[in-house]
Amino acid sequence: MDRYIQIHPNDNVAVALADLPAGEVLHLSGRDVALREAIPVGHKIALADLNELDQVIKYGYPIGHVLRRVQSGEWINEQVLKTSLEGIQSYVYQPVKTELTIPADGRTFQGYRRKNGLCGIRNEIWILPTVGCVNGVANRLAERLQKETGGKGVEAIRAFPHNYGCSQLGDDHENTRKILRNMVLHPNAGGVLVVGLGCENNQPAAFREFLGDYDTERVRFLVCQEVADEEEVGMQLLREIYALAAADVRTEQPLSALRVGLKCGGSDGLSGITANPLVGRFSDYLVTQGGTTILTEVPEMFGAETMLMNRCASQDLFEKTVRLINDFKDYFIRNRQPVYENPSPGNKAGGISTLEEKSLGCTQKSGQSAVCGVLAYGEQVEIHGLNLLSAPGNDLVASTALAAAGCQLVLFTTGRGTPFGTFVPTLKVSTNSRLAQQKPGWIDFNAGTLVEGEQMEDALERFICRIQDVASGAVTRNETNGYSDIAIFKTGVTL
Repeated sequence: MDRYIQIHPNDNVAVALADLPAGEVLHLSGRDVALREAIPVGHKIALADLNELDQVIKYGYPIGHVLRRVQSGEWINEQVLKTSLEGIQSYVYQPVKTELTIPADGRTFQGYRRKNGLCGIRNEIWILPTVGCVNGVANRLAERLQKETGGKGVEAIRAFPHNYGCSQLGDDHENTRKILRNMVLHPNAGGVLVVGLGCENNQPAAFREFLGDYDTERVRFLVCQEVADEEEVGMQLLREIYALAAADVRTEQPLSALRVGLKCGGSDGLSGITANPLVGRFSDYLVTQGGTTILTEVPEMFGAETMLMNRCASQDLFEKTVRLINDFKDYFIRNRQPVYENPSPGNKAGGISTLEEKSLGCTQKSGQSAVCGVLAYGEQVEIHGLNLLSAPGNDLVASTALAAAGCQLVLFTTGRGTPFGTFVPTLKVSTNSRLAQQKPGWIDFNAGTLVEGEQMEDALERFICRIQDVASGAVTRNETNGYSDIAIFKTGVTL
């Protein structure tokens, strides 16, 4: 097993793949570098002397500048390295070729083909409140149906409480409506009971109209103020929904029916070396099979956004991506917050020092595919291939946005670990083996083997098979634990 790596030949830093003691000598690019201090795993080591304001190069790109003179063999972390990003930037479209030579191999999975033509990878019954006031009713109904049926014939019975749907204005109100609408129409649900109160801003009748075409047998409405006993009426509606969903069966589906979200959280210095490149390879593979992937976390694209912009399939998509980036920067500025206040404390502890470094690792999840679509928050994906989605970096908000955009599954890379899951299976990919061993109840796939001798092609094959299994019904850790939540993006005032 290698103990350190120089990712790109032009890099002036190496990354520790294990805890390295002071005095150890690194042999890289025909030179020897003696460590002047102990270096934690995932952290950066200077390979040359650097003067104040010199750029640090990692992944072949600048990731910031040093604040003082740094000697070869020193530890480079957030104490000596600062972002070089500032303000709103202007961009020029410089398209690059994005041709992929991955052959279609005809793989399939077992899924649920819905009446509207979409394919689900789960067959669950969901109880969705239109407003937070009826969260308790939704939870009680889910508990009662589970107790009455034992969940036989369906894969889960879930309520999704949230604190919105009333006292909201403008974009916040629309965001709530869009996310809930997209959940109602999601193919992972075999049936949905929408539970309203009756006096909320998100009026049940108006929300029903907002849905557009939907399966009226599988999507039912309960307005609590309009009935004497909301639980009994709700249970009757749920029994009717349950009878239909319990009769559904999996059938063979092409991989082109998959829509997969790409997300990371609690990243570390190995994220851009192991898990994120692996997910990027999978994204390219799925796109060549006719499937769809969606990348989000716009603030974590800052610093590497031009790489995505230049992969846009057209000038129009380039301009949409520029707006995607600059609109989020404007959001920070309007709220008098620093645009580049990233990475998080956990990222820094794991070896990520600047936003440029974080973004260069983060965007690797998109692989090398052309950008074929750009989605606003709450918008549903329609174009096959790689899409970009507007959403913040917050893990639960962004994962909810990915699922609401139409993803049946979210791939979530992490170097620090997290137990959460959104309303679709949320498959955790560890960047290092230590995390996978420490948290087997959280982690679904270990990509840390990529720095322990496993070849990328072998890891990719294992990964594809794992995703096929999950799409065909194998449960993820968040599902086993019952961790399935939603969070809706809020930007404005509350009445």
